[in-house]
Order: sequence, then C-alpha cells, then structure tokens
Amino acid sequence: QVQLVESGGGLVQPGGSLRLSCVASGTVLELYGMAWYRQAPGKQRELVASMTSTGTALFVADSVKGRFAISRDNAKNTVYLEMNSLKPEDTAVYSCKAFNALRNYWGQGTQVTVSS
Repeated sequence: QVQLVESGGGLVQPGGSLRLSCVASGTVLELYGMAWYRQAPGKQRELVASMTSTGTALFVADSVKGRFAISRDNAKNTVYLEMNSLKPEDTAVYSCKAFNALRNYWGQGTQVTVSS
C-alpha cells in the first residue's frame, strides 16, 4: 500500500520560511514524478510545483516563482518544498502527489498559515 505523508507545516510570520517534506512508503519514489499542490479556504486546489522522476523541474506557479523550490532525495524516498519569503496569501493546506502514466497517489496534506 502506497502512502505519502507530509510534514513541516505550521504557523510562520510573513517573510519567514518553511520546508515541507513528503515521505513515501510502500513504493520507490524515484519511479514517479512529484508535485506539490495547495488549497486555500474557499478556493480551488492549485498546482504549486512539479518535477519529473529524474528531478527535472516541470512547473512552478507564477505566484511562488523565485520563492518556492521543489526538490527530491530518492535515497530517502522524500520530496521537499522549500518555501521562502512567505506571504499571507500562501496560507493553505499543502499536499504532495506522486504520479506516473498509471497512478496518482496523494498525501493527506499539511497546514501552512502565514500570519503575524
């Protein structure tokens, strides 16, 4: 059974930083492309960043470009989202997704709140 578990969310002041982690079990993460999504209250889920199974960046949302970065450590079966210069509008539940041509797997999400 494939499981993705996110961690690293929390409350941070504007301008602060967080690093989210997504750890996989039940599969080898290097077989999948990876993506981070977020969903703010009352808004649709949006793609934040994604990368291929080999680590090539696929997409970074304009709203986070230059502030967020996706990376992976296949040896640790983990994907990260480094978030810097956080803004109140970054407040959302952040979820990771593992994808290939046949499957999508989602984590349960971690809350990020940016507030003073």
